[in-house]
Amino acid sequence: MRYSKALIPTVKEVPADAEIPSHQLMIRAGLMRKLASGTYTYLPLGWRILTKIMNIVRQEMNKSGAQEILMPSVQPMELWQQTGRNVDYGPTMAHFTDRHGRENVLAPTAEEVVTNLAAGEINSYKQMPVNLYQISFKFRDEFRPRFGVLRSREFIMKDAYSFHSDEKSLDETYKVMYETYKKIFGRCGLKYAIVEAESGEMGGSGSHQFTIPCESGEDVIVQTEDGSYAANIEKAPVDALPAVERNKNFKPVEEVHTPNQKTITEICEFLKVDAKSLIKSLVYKSGNDVVLALVRGDFEINPEKLRATFGKSIELADENTIRTLTGAEVGFAGPVGLTQKINKLIIDHSVLTIESGVTGANKTDYHIRNVVPGRDFPIEGKNIIVADVRNAVEGDTYRGLKLTFKRGIEVGQVFKLGTKYSAKLGAKFLDKDGTEKPCIMGCYGIGINRIAASAIETMYDKDGIMWPINIAPFEVIIVPAGNSPEVAQASEKIYTELQEAGVEVLLDDRDERGGVKFKDADLIGIPIRITIGAKSIAEGNAEVKLRSESEVKKVSLQSVTQKTLEIITELKKALV
Repeated sequence: MRYSKALIPTVKEVPADAEIPSHQLMIRAGLMRKLASGTYTYLPLGWRILTKIMNIVRQEMNKSGAQEILMPSVQPMELWQQTGRNVDYGPTMAHFTDRHGRENVLAPTAEEVVTNLAAGEINSYKQMPVNLYQISFKFRDEFRPRFGVLRSREFIMKDAYSFHSDEKSLDETYKVMYETYKKIFGRCGLKYAIVEAESGEMGGSGSHQFTIPCESGEDVIVQTEDGSYAANIEKAPVDALPAVERNKNFKPVEEVHTPNQKTITEICEFLKVDAKSLIKSLVYKSGNDVVLALVRGDFEINPEKLRATFGKSIELADENTIRTLTGAEVGFAGPVGLTQKINKLIIDHSVLTIESGVTGANKTDYHIRNVVPGRDFPIEGKNIIVADVRNAVEGDTYRGLKLTFKRGIEVGQVFKLGTKYSAKLGAKFLDKDGTEKPCIMGCYGIGINRIAASAIETMYDKDGIMWPINIAPFEVIIVPAGNSPEVAQASEKIYTELQEAGVEVLLDDRDERGGVKFKDADLIGIPIRITIGAKSIAEGNAEVKLRSESEVKKVSLQSVTQKTLEIITELKKALV
């Protein structure tokens, strides 16, 4: 490719709305342009990168025995209603009514569609296991798109779905996908961490997340100090803090007027108490069930742990539900006198460390002092669960080991779905004994755009991107420094030789100063730069430089093509 014929619109200025390096550099290097909030047009260099990533994913998926298909991006809402995930996704799911009055969904994922496909095609255990995958655009109406393609509304995802006759078969495919993902991310040049994860809206019995450690990541990776266990923040368990021993000498409860004091900070300042002595009460709904969750005031409820503990989808209750339940405005709920009005009370272990605390009085502008768990509200019983339902924080331990925290970018996740979708959508088969059973499923996703962004976030410097060679837009850039016929002739010769050897090479034949060409080459991040100048030609040499290194090596013009091929081979070997 000749630079003069390519659309590579690099810019010097950092975009005002670009918060992190990958977003800034993808715009500055001419990889993409913003169309609207959370949606981008990929320009030639950006699409070359994404295509390379997709090819790596496709090659490794095919090697694993998975088969590629393509499913519609417009899906019937009725499928989502059958599984109940239209409620789980809520406003994140974009939907519309067509001219015939049918409601449709812009695909955020494809479990329902692929299960519907399996219901029509799989009828015997002999047809399984089967693993089907696609690489396609997805759409999620994110409330706050940010960080470029890390949190966009439209994105490219590889999603795979496996069907099995028993758990053993699922475990085998799960392990194959686990290893396949390691190969994919390794070939893309990413240094990743594998952590236990919650299944979230996907459901199922087990999940692992592939995360790229990075300060700008939205995910939090939690691991024990010895590295023996790692999980994302939604999953990370904590050891229960020691419960206090209770006696009968506590003061009786006392109602306190707390006008307009709703938040933990406001209450602590108003009553001159520590957040550790507050009992935070949150009201949730799940269908017709009302659930009250309690946690110590200095901690936060973990929605995924709460969902897993409750056993099904759960969300914060609306204001009307809270008013009807408590008789008070939002911010004044508490467990005292409320437990008979709810379907389930879930208490985080941290509440049991409170000897005598403060909680809402179920009365607008009032709280209660001297609340003793077990005396003033029950902590055990038929509809009461005491469990770990809070976020891990600094100072926590697990298995007696201190927990450490770092940020990361999720690039892939594997799930064991079980029969959540097959049972509801009729994907059944006849087993060996002639009995009809629902297919057991697995699900395996990779964010294509996120791989590109993660590579930038972990491999850049003040001058621009430093692509791993397997996903770089070009492997080599030739920079003629000067306008002499000799420089042009030598550059063309090397360009032709590398092309004939199968190298992806960009010849910067623009009528620009050498400094401009060097800056663009560094900004775009092409791994190998060959510079041809009048002085080096007079010496019979070319200059070869790796983007990731500062050293410039002089190589004879006769051997520069062969030397470049050797460097490419070495760079690729390092990513196998």
